[in-house]
Amino acid sequence: MTAADSNAALQARREAAVPRGLGIQLPVFAAKAENAEITDIEGKRYIDFAAGIAVLNTGHLHPKVKAAVQAQLENFSHTCIQVMPYEGYIRLAERLNATVPTRGPRKTVFLTTGAEAIENAVKIARHHTGRSGVIAFSGAFHGRTLLGMALTGKVVPYKAGFGTLPGDVYHLPFPVAYHGKEVSQTLEALETLFKADIDPKRIAAMIIEPVQGEGGFYVAQAELLAGIRKICDDYGIVMIVDEVQTGFARTGKMFAIEHSGVQPDLVTMAKSLAGGFPLSAVTGKAEIMDSPQAGGLGGTYGGNPLALAAGNAVLDIIEEEGLCARADEIGTILTDRLKELQNSNSLKGVIGDIRGLGAMVAMELVADGDANKPDPELTKALIAKAAQKGLIILACGVRANVIRFLCPLTVSNELLSEGMDILGEAMRECVAERAA
Repeated sequence: MTAADSNAALQARREAAVPRGLGIQLPVFAAKAENAEITDIEGKRYIDFAAGIAVLNTGHLHPKVKAAVQAQLENFSHTCIQVMPYEGYIRLAERLNATVPTRGPRKTVFLTTGAEAIENAVKIARHHTGRSGVIAFSGAFHGRTLLGMALTGKVVPYKAGFGTLPGDVYHLPFPVAYHGKEVSQTLEALETLFKADIDPKRIAAMIIEPVQGEGGFYVAQAELLAGIRKICDDYGIVMIVDEVQTGFARTGKMFAIEHSGVQPDLVTMAKSLAGGFPLSAVTGKAEIMDSPQAGGLGGTYGGNPLALAAGNAVLDIIEEEGLCARADEIGTILTDRLKELQNSNSLKGVIGDIRGLGAMVAMELVADGDANKPDPELTKALIAKAAQKGLIILACGVRANVIRFLCPLTVSNELLSEGMDILGEAMRECVAERAA
């Protein structure tokens, strides 16, 4: 490696060539990755507890994903599904239709990104109902497109400075018991919304994440989801569940909504659907999915043949390797280790809450054990310190004080333990340095 190939040199080139709006957490550059490990261009090894933000549930370059894409590449890489279709699209749609827990007969359309899936789900709901209003939740994240920003329940950095956003979008408080917000308060706020702001007969859809992703890994209570389902039924509203971050075995079930027993009308998905290749989907009740006229849905790259091959391989891997059960095992290991840290004398009052479903686990960092004293400074310092020691972790939360764990579900117990050892060491050093 020469100086021109160093992380510092590439970071300087990045700053000159790429806008600052594309935020980068770690100014080191990947050279190679396999399963739950990444090596940067200077040869340093990292344990990956981020998985490309929940994209790599099956790990980096799973051999079966790699083989499936290579085989498809021998035939063709693109025709555009609207010009000349191909069997891989139909096969993956059939498999999702048989798997996604929505009501009744199902159909699936493929797109490219999570935000695109969200936008199309709302389009479909609006077309089906003939209405325009959409209800989302505080703390939600649904993408960076204009409608995605409007639905997202966090201003900085997602909405700030981007001007007027699409209208007819309303937000309800997301109930978080740790912060004293109960389900009953959310349902009361919905009743108030219907009385004060918009007739429920003007609402096309309600959209919710079963576990908030960027919002802080808060789990939607079964009571809340059942309440939303009933309200949607009462008023003819389409219930959309955003499984972009929670889907594909991450929470111990194929989809997080399955923990509640509630069946939505539409489900959006992306991220781990295709093991690192850009692919998203909307799957839902056939009657609703069929509402838009021919040409109303689609996109040039939606359902790319290479991504579809990867998606079909991902479903095989999840089943063959038992990744739903593995997610529960990983979640137990993570939670137990975090509780040890929480109760250790050197970290008393630092970890305020530990939560999640399956391997979608988070810890909330606070001062003095007080939920009302978020500690975003410690969170930022911990991410940097962990990276120095070779562990990649991510933050989230409206108050920027939550560390989320999204390691590949194919990670070994040995690597998982090594990563948690690094985390504990980094936390103790950060706390000690601040106290000094």
